[in-house]
Amino acid sequence: MTDALLNHTDEQLMALIRERNREAFDVLYDRYSARLMGYFMKMLANNRELCEDLLQELFLKIARQPELFDTDRIFRPWVYTIAQNLCKMEYRKKSTRGVAVALDVTHELTDSGRSQSDTLDRKEFMTRLRDIHHCSEGTVKSRLFYTIRKIAARLPQFKHLVAS
Repeated sequence: MTDALLNHTDEQLMALIRERNREAFDVLYDRYSARLMGYFMKMLANNRELCEDLLQELFLKIARQPELFDTDRIFRPWVYTIAQNLCKMEYRKKSTRGVAVALDVTHELTDSGRSQSDTLDRKEFMTRLRDIHHCSEGTVKSRLFYTIRKIAARLPQFKHLVAS
């Protein structure tokens, strides 16, 4: 029966999972586990143990509460939204433990999740950079420029190493 399920859409599989079809769950897990693990690894600085925990939590949520998914909608954005929310909760936990981390995500992931994931990485980087320096990107660039100029002036013998 599993071979027949391989041709089902994600949404059809979720409808079967609602009926407690274990094989449908297995097919969906096989389809998405590696992709979601990659997403978690990117978002959580390659912390494999944490990523595996969140992946398990995500699929447990699907197994225990498949009715949360509206089968008239598209599965992929829904599952990535859950993954994104799990990451946000993890960032909040870190933040309350004294680690300054923020994730500014205001849009839902779509089928182009990879390029949007890169955008999320950039936003997170900029947020962390602002947290560290308490200033804007332009101010950081300016400070770097003047620091490099000062180093070049004080160490002229290494001037060839500094890009103009």
